[in-house]
Amino acid sequence: MAGPLVDRFGRVHDYLRISVTDRCNLRCVYCMPEEGMEFEPDENILTFDEIAAVVRVLAARGVKKLRLTGGEPLVRKNLEQLVAMLSAIPGIEDIALTTNGIFLAPRAEKLRAAGITRVNISLDSLKADRFALITRGGDIRKVLAALEASERVGFNPIKLNVVLMKGINDDEIESFLRMTTERKLTVRFIEYMPIGHADDGWRSKYLPLSAVLERCEQLGWKVQPTEAVYGNGPSRNYRIEGAPGSFGLIHPVSDHFCATCNRLRLTADGNIKPCLYWTDEFNVREAIGDDEAIERLFFRALDIKPENHEMAQALARAEQSHKPTERRMSQIGG
Repeated sequence: MAGPLVDRFGRVHDYLRISVTDRCNLRCVYCMPEEGMEFEPDENILTFDEIAAVVRVLAARGVKKLRLTGGEPLVRKNLEQLVAMLSAIPGIEDIALTTNGIFLAPRAEKLRAAGITRVNISLDSLKADRFALITRGGDIRKVLAALEASERVGFNPIKLNVVLMKGINDDEIESFLRMTTERKLTVRFIEYMPIGHADDGWRSKYLPLSAVLERCEQLGWKVQPTEAVYGNGPSRNYRIEGAPGSFGLIHPVSDHFCATCNRLRLTADGNIKPCLYWTDEFNVREAIGDDEAIERLFFRALDIKPENHEMAQALARAEQSHKPTERRMSQIGG
């Protein structure tokens, strides 16, 4: 079975998101319930060798970019070892990390040396008390220290991920935008997604990202579309006139980007997810050791990948063509 990983809609997949754990040291309101989460036992989690075996197969089929996620990836012991293993695989050109930042500052230098090239840091409020409420206990000082450490060790680009929620942090749009006028970083506003909980609580907090551009207009700022920052994926990108940084809008609900989707996901317990939102999964663990079997599973996943995820139908309570996942974001890896 030769050739790149192409689905039935002609989308070429050269990007794999790898969840290395379903555990997290925080309990962000949009990602995990406060209590009652059941975590996978350690024996169900892919080992570093197993992850590397899958990546070697996919790299031979054109996968070039990797992103390590969780849960919180830095709760996985010795993550630097995995990064070094993956960066040594022929064909892998770029390895990124998505993190809440709490543990990043003291490990940034080792992660950079192992092969992490860029980071996305979650930061949903610049107010310490509100940040603690959204994350259910997070210390914003550690995240700000992670941002400084990332700048110091040379991660490039550095992105801040802001999940925008009505009535919770939408009054901070201006504050986040001002960060891009002061520092060379990218702030990415992300619509609140109904992953694992398409309920009225989600609908009441959902806010379309048109609110960001409307705020710029209210402030009288001149904003121009700009080229994508490397690795920015699905975001539409803008720059405030004269700003060293930029901001991106990721709006999977109000204006989905499925037509250009180039990513597959590997969950911590070894499941291939062709689409973030749908329940379909293929467990790859038993195939490890048989490269052709791994390939077959990934091509099967691509064969059923839908044209789009239909999150907008969830917002409108309309009928959907597939069954949405019941896994929470932390169990999938985002």
